[in-house]
Amino acid sequence: MENSIADVWETVASEPVADCRVFKVRRDISKRERDGETSDFYVIDSPDWVNIIPLTSNFEVLMIEQYRSGTRSMVLELPGGMVDGEEGPERAAVRELAEETGYTSNSWIKIGISHPNPAIQTNAVHFYLALDCEKTAEPEFDPNESILTRNVSVDDVDQLIASGKITHALIVAAFHYYQIYRARKHR
Repeated sequence: MENSIADVWETVASEPVADCRVFKVRRDISKRERDGETSDFYVIDSPDWVNIIPLTSNFEVLMIEQYRSGTRSMVLELPGGMVDGEEGPERAAVRELAEETGYTSNSWIKIGISHPNPAIQTNAVHFYLALDCEKTAEPEFDPNESILTRNVSVDDVDQLIASGKITHALIVAAFHYYQIYRARKHR
């Protein structure tokens, strides 16, 4: 294997392209350090997100099913959403779980963090495990949300992924972090 270093691009200018409510698009004009070549890179600025694996005391995962415009289909996924302003990821996770399912938890564990697509996105997604979740209220959906809660045995998750019933990449990542968490806990 060659001993080389990948090219680094320095941003020399940026300009807004679009404000799409939940994210903004900008064009970065960047210069390659090695030879001074310039190129345009389009970047999506978005707040961080959270995804929660909510487990009940009998090891059911509270999953949600909702219509997603990108794939024009119903998607089985985990509760989650954007981190609003200065609230921080854990507070956002607590809020999103309650809003989307009506369930709450007193036991929260951060199990991972990923960058959804570092090639074009600036944000991170924070993954949380919420233990012993209990229904304490009715869901309070955002104006464009229509969500069904589905209780799924934690033992069925791998099969739901393998069979293509769970296809959302960030949800698959969340369950991967959960498997790592469980393996470390049972050492």
